[in-house]
Amino acid sequence: MKIATWNVNSITARLPQVLEWTRNNHPDVLCIQETKCIDQKFPASGFQEIGYQVAVFGQPTYNGVAIASLSSINDVQRGLPDDEADAQRRLIAGTINNIRIINVYVPNGAEVGSDKYEFKLKWLARLHKYLDNHCDVKQSLVLCGDFNIAPEDRDVHDPALWEGKILCSDAERAALENILQWGLVDVFRKHHKGGGHYSWWDYRAGAFRQNNGLRIDHLWATETLAKKSVNAWIDKITRTLEKPSDHVPVVAEFAD
Repeated sequence: MKIATWNVNSITARLPQVLEWTRNNHPDVLCIQETKCIDQKFPASGFQEIGYQVAVFGQPTYNGVAIASLSSINDVQRGLPDDEADAQRRLIAGTINNIRIINVYVPNGAEVGSDKYEFKLKWLARLHKYLDNHCDVKQSLVLCGDFNIAPEDRDVHDPALWEGKILCSDAERAALENILQWGLVDVFRKHHKGGGHYSWWDYRAGAFRQNNGLRIDHLWATETLAKKSVNAWIDKITRTLEKPSDHVPVVAEFAD
């Protein structure tokens, strides 16, 4: 089973790229972040034409998450259980072929110490609470998406430059590590130990050309499923396209 995650930075703006990549790579499941559109405007028909059904949870202009799958998506949950009615659309979950898939778009946080930063840390704590109360570490489960955190210095092109800054601060990393310790395995790191692997590059200053990036998009699995992982990779080809997303797909493959 091949599972992919990709922050597309607007499904409307990137639809041809997303459909072409999906058609060419044929993941069983594609988790999408930053759809930036309401559910009624999500281009579900485009996915259906290439064999995928979708579950969506979006809002105008910002945020939004979706799951596209070749198989049925069951027991769909939209948002954290304790979300307010007008909460940002940042989580969607569903069960596909007996694997619980949780797709998240973690808040960016803007700046260390800001209100948005505190919101990010609280959101991560609520995510951990959700795992505690609604998930089973013994089941086959994937938590994936744009986490907006580089877990370690090896996930950063210039650790000294980013030290203490948003996406790399100690509190963010500690909150993320706490979620990992719930019982998850970083599937990419199971197969790639070294640095230099990134999933996001700033649009400015030739960051992609110089590989000045961060690894902030992740695919984590419970031990039960991680043991079946046979490969994981970051597909940088989409970043070379015209007007690309600043993120690229992260993919993991599991044996049946």
